Amino acid sequence: MSKKIVILNGSPRKKGNTSALIKAFTEGAESAGNAVKEFFLDSMNIHGCKGCFGGHSNQECPCVQKDDMSKIYPSVRDCDVIVLASPLYYWNMSGQLRTTVDRLFALEEGDGNLLRGHNRSSALLMAAEGNDFRDVLLYYDHLMEHLKWKNLGHVLAGGNGDIGDIDGKPELQQAFELGRSIQ
Repeated sequence: MSKKIVILNGSPRKKGNTSALIKAFTEGAESAGNAVKEFFLDSMNIHGCKGCFGGHSNQECPCVQKDDMSKIYPSVRDCDVIVLASPLYYWNMSGQLRTTVDRLFALEEGDGNLLRGHNRSSALLMAAEGNDFRDVLLYYDHLMEHLKWKNLGHVLAGGNGDIGDIDGKPELQQAFELGRSIQ
């Protein structure tokens, strides 16, 4: 049975190393018969969470803020797998991705928790100049535990400072295989 996969691309570069990982993952996932939808967050108008607890998960747009998250909420509600993809910035995900993850909280508010559990899975794709992913993995593991999502794994590609540095590296094949493993 095919899965619906949502990729939240937190890179500011449409053709950077993170995007290369996403492309390889998508090719693998689609070759296994899955449907993939990617959101390039840097080109979207997404505001930070206000912490107002005013959301209502059963509404079409569960957050009180009206911005481009309204395009993401329906896809996240309906998906089986959420892929978090980002360059490593100060030992964590990019601000674009962190802001989006924070705003997903509206799906946990109000009339029913539509984010946590629901047999969802997640994977993490990251590219970085350095190789120290410990802090972001700690955050990611805690997030998966809180959300009760199955952790499908991660591809962490260090040593990629300039656009194209990832070309020909084994992490691209690993991302393809991770995508293809989703069934």
